[in-house]
Amino acid sequence: MGLRERINEEIKVAMKAHEAESLATLRLLLSAVRQREVDERITLDDAGVIAVVEKMIKQRKDSIEQFEKAARKDLADKEKAEMALLQGYLPAQLAPAEVEAIIAEAIGASGAKTAADMGKVMGLVKPKLAGKADMGKVSALIKARLAG
Repeated sequence: MGLRERINEEIKVAMKAHEAESLATLRLLLSAVRQREVDERITLDDAGVIAVVEKMIKQRKDSIEQFEKAARKDLADKEKAEMALLQGYLPAQLAPAEVEAIIAEAIGASGAKTAADMGKVMGLVKPKLAGKADMGKVSALIKARLAG
């Protein structure tokens, strides 16, 4: 079963269980997936759905940060609950050692020597790590590797 079908099934389960918060988050996710499909005139595969989920998680992280600065614990908690539900749709995260190994392999394969070569390395790493690691952290690791 693909991610999109899994989302549809979990919407049905949430409806039957009267879980309003989960249902709202799942409907929002499905809406974002459909919107991207309409905008790009494509049908998203699992990788595309994962990209939508990652974007929504990033939005939640930003919102949580802003709500905590504004001392709005109630809204921050709601966003944290949504983020936890969304993270269930991401593949298992790789261990730091595995991420380091993929980065080292990509640096070797691309012949990167300086920070100016970072785009080449990211191009090789992104397909392997998308959804399996925080790409912001991966980018920082690559930059540190190439700078040092």
